[in-house]
Amino acid sequence: MTARAAGGAMEKFQARYFTPREVSAHAQPGDLWVSYLGRVYDLSPLVRQHKGDVLLRPILEAAGKDISHWFNPKTRDIQTHVDPLTGCVKYYTPQGRFIHISPQLPRSDWANDFGLPWWKDSKYEVGILASKTRRVRIVNTLTSQEHVLEVCAEESMWEILRRYLPHNAHAASYTWKYEGVNLDMDKTLEQNKIPDEDAEFYRLNLDADLYTPGILLYFNDDLTEF
Repeated sequence: MTARAAGGAMEKFQARYFTPREVSAHAQPGDLWVSYLGRVYDLSPLVRQHKGDVLLRPILEAAGKDISHWFNPKTRDIQTHVDPLTGCVKYYTPQGRFIHISPQLPRSDWANDFGLPWWKDSKYEVGILASKTRRVRIVNTLTSQEHVLEVCAEESMWEILRRYLPHNAHAASYTWKYEGVNLDMDKTLEQNKIPDEDAEFYRLNLDADLYTPGILLYFNDDLTEF
């Protein structure tokens, strides 16, 4: 594959998938990600905008975590309840009131002209949370080096190749094979008939990490690099 063809293939994949482990790595006030309802959000700009506001506390405490339990999955809005004090339907925030949640009672110092609340604002979305992750062993037959990657089950082989680039900048210069068969780089592991056998391991009460499928890379004598 030429560098131009490989580069074009890589550019096709605009959707980004993230593992829970990757989300958890962004757990600082200056670099704060959360996930909810299957999506990943970078709330760092929100934190900077409201720096010092006490209403940031629940968000700061949720840094790097999945907060789907804050939401009603049908409405994709914050959970609600009937406020016992006012008898009105209000957002339910047992973790504490946070940015863009109105106070329990009307207050003259609370402005509601902020537009979309942060959890409805798509500008914070950075990608999709993996529904499941898998481990794969990448073996470079030229150098005999092996690397185990945690990947998202939804990712194509091109996206897995992208994850492997830190270990081998010329990864696209190799033919990727599983059990002697060339892999279709536009398809996922499952679509390439690399089965996910975790359920079978769990059924047998075995550690799924005892077996990691191996993908073999064969050098094509062409130094494609990204």
